[in-house]
Amino acid sequence: MQALLNVVILAAGKGTRMVSDRPKVLHRLAGKPMLRHVLDAAQQTKPATTCVVYGYGGSAVPDAINDPAVIWVNQEQQLGTGHALQQALPHLDTNGITLVLYGDVPLTRNETLNEMIELARDGALVLLTVELSPPDGYGRIVRGADGAVLRIVEHKDASAEERKIREINTGIMAIPGGHLARWLGQLRNDNTQGEYYLTDVICMAVQDAVPVLTCHPRHEWEILGINSKAQLAQLERLYQAQYAQRLLEQGVTLADPARIDVRGELICGKDVALDVNCVFEGRVELGDDVSVGANCVLRNVSVATGTRIEPFSLIDEAQLGADNRIGPFARIRPGTTLGDKVHIGNFVEIKNSQVDAGSKINHLSYIGDSTVGKNVNIGAGTITCNYDGANKHRTVIEDGAFIGSDTQLVAPVTVGRGATIGAGSTVTRDAPPEELTLSRPKQMTVSGWKRPQKIKK
Repeated sequence: MQALLNVVILAAGKGTRMVSDRPKVLHRLAGKPMLRHVLDAAQQTKPATTCVVYGYGGSAVPDAINDPAVIWVNQEQQLGTGHALQQALPHLDTNGITLVLYGDVPLTRNETLNEMIELARDGALVLLTVELSPPDGYGRIVRGADGAVLRIVEHKDASAEERKIREINTGIMAIPGGHLARWLGQLRNDNTQGEYYLTDVICMAVQDAVPVLTCHPRHEWEILGINSKAQLAQLERLYQAQYAQRLLEQGVTLADPARIDVRGELICGKDVALDVNCVFEGRVELGDDVSVGANCVLRNVSVATGTRIEPFSLIDEAQLGADNRIGPFARIRPGTTLGDKVHIGNFVEIKNSQVDAGSKINHLSYIGDSTVGKNVNIGAGTITCNYDGANKHRTVIEDGAFIGSDTQLVAPVTVGRGATIGAGSTVTRDAPPEELTLSRPKQMTVSGWKRPQKIKK
């Protein structure tokens, strides 16, 4: 029977160099807190227990993550990594493997973590290490003549000779069961920082004849931590570059792989084309032959086959049918569903509405809280007046209706099947099907009227 797995994520630091009141681990990478990235990777390893040690910001961290699968432990005083793990100890199965991660190292792949865990199942203490040049600021891996790991020396405590070592400790380790509680109890803080270093357990493992093995990530960026806004920006671009590469390998056409931002999950069919500076947030699904023009933002959107989204369009929490033409400069807000072959043109805003197949709203209109049937034409400047100052009301426009330009439909109101609304009308009562409805004062001319003249100063 395999030993249970504990995952402990150390996330108590303030992050002074971030120059922010927000706890460091809550700063966002690719649209979500960096701690969420670590949790997502950790949870793919299927741990029996997941524990996050937090500190700075009090309850802000657990409140923001709001994950019931996590045990939250408050480290009121930040006295080092060893002290942080001591706080989590009462919640752990000390006979299980304990995987130690860091809330500010967000891009470690779960494949790397699984490799470490498998090595630890044979009773070894496993370190994630990498060779860096220069290795400044990192703890060095000190090996014996036979190549075996002897200890880790922190940069500030290292001698001049030790600082020449390029193999560095990432801090990520898998500790075998049965030793953790005893080793943590033996930690001392007699170092330049006056802290309890978790890395001191390496010497204890050597003394106890426990094998100390090293595992190396496939990519250097997997071990990069974030301590400043500059590093956050650097990892953001690394993340986006990796995501863009995966899209290219799937056959997606990217006008410029360096100018795309995916802040969630982007699922693409065949022959999808994405222009520059597009942002995809939440879960976005693009069907076959979909194209997205430059500078668009799509958030939690499903787009069916053949739809073309023109530049500068914002689409949020909506479902778009096949062969639509959207934009440019269109805004589609939450709760909107578009049927097939719908045209939504420039400077059109749609909110919480259903627009059925073949309908067109091509210019300068607001359609809110509405049900629009098939093959409806809505002229420029049309507004559904859905809000009476206290409550929202619905507008129904039935199949084949024609709405003339500059029309106000004062909800609740229904425009019947095949009805025509004359341009410039304000409609406050239901318009009957197959009839022309309009509301205009009689045109008149005021004789002798003159335009006001600008007064000379």
